[in-house]
Amino acid sequence: MQLHTSPTDTFLPDDDLLSALRAILRELAGSEPAAALQGLVAAGLDRLPLPGQGATLARWRALAAVGAHDLSLAKLFEGHTDALAILHEAGAEAAAGTIWGTWCAEPPNARLRLDPARDGGFVLNGDKAWCSGARTVSHAVVSCWSREGEAMLAAVDLRQAGVSMADDHWQAVGMRDSASIDVYFDGVAAQALGGPGFYVQRAGFWHGGAGVAACWFGAAGALAEALSQSLQVRPSDPHRLAQLGEAVVALQGSAALMRETAAAIDRAPSTDAMRAALSVRLSVEAAANVTLAAVGRALGPGPMCKDAAMARRFADLPVFMRQSHAERDLEAVGKLVAQSMEQPWRL
Repeated sequence: MQLHTSPTDTFLPDDDLLSALRAILRELAGSEPAAALQGLVAAGLDRLPLPGQGATLARWRALAAVGAHDLSLAKLFEGHTDALAILHEAGAEAAAGTIWGTWCAEPPNARLRLDPARDGGFVLNGDKAWCSGARTVSHAVVSCWSREGEAMLAAVDLRQAGVSMADDHWQAVGMRDSASIDVYFDGVAAQALGGPGFYVQRAGFWHGGAGVAACWFGAAGALAEALSQSLQVRPSDPHRLAQLGEAVVALQGSAALMRETAAAIDRAPSTDAMRAALSVRLSVEAAANVTLAAVGRALGPGPMCKDAAMARRFADLPVFMRQSHAERDLEAVGKLVAQSMEQPWRL
């Protein structure tokens, strides 16, 4: 499997990370997401600060920068960097040059089983859906189930016999290039990570969930930036100014919450961050929806039809944000607040 003990200093410090990332993204402009991901990994810019280690905001800023560039790339990059963080929490590290996915969706009709192997290890059997970048990555961290019905997590090298893929169910327009296809496993050797329940019980589960929202935030910020730039041509358009103000107010509220939450995670990395992460996700989703509507009204159909990057953002962002569970997540936040008797809205 090529996993080994993970020293903490293999991850990039905050110094100059964002500027280096933005520079290489400019160089990669026009590249397909799969090629761009390979370029980021080759440059070592996938080694983001780990969540909860003092630079969580720097990690989220990096994810936002990739989200502002291209959301299909951000989906692949976030999955790869999340896998590296999961491996670290499990006391392992990815071999140099490997590219990872994190595939932990659990639809009822596609579940993986982790079975004992004759050599004392484990093998994976079954189907896995929503496997982003399956034809791009070399390895994956996957959720799976033991024979006893326990939730497990495993690392798997996809370059083995017994791994097959099917594209026929992937008909997406938004997020098309994330290629989140189905993968089938037939006796494929894998390494268990942690024990039963490790994936959701580890502290980093909710840290990673909030990190996904940083990708959404980056794309929404790019939409607001395009609207701001349009005002250089029409600086006194009152409607565009109002629509920019609407987007700015929404986004700066989410930005403040993200900064506050990142600092809280760094102060207490082992504390359950479920409510904080869900609040970040829901706040960013709401702000992004406001921004999509405001920018669409301000700029009209032109960018959606004649600017490739903007057209992708308008198509991709609503699809990517459906990783949010909407009212179910709102219910969960309400339940957590009601049970705790806290008043998180107080100044």
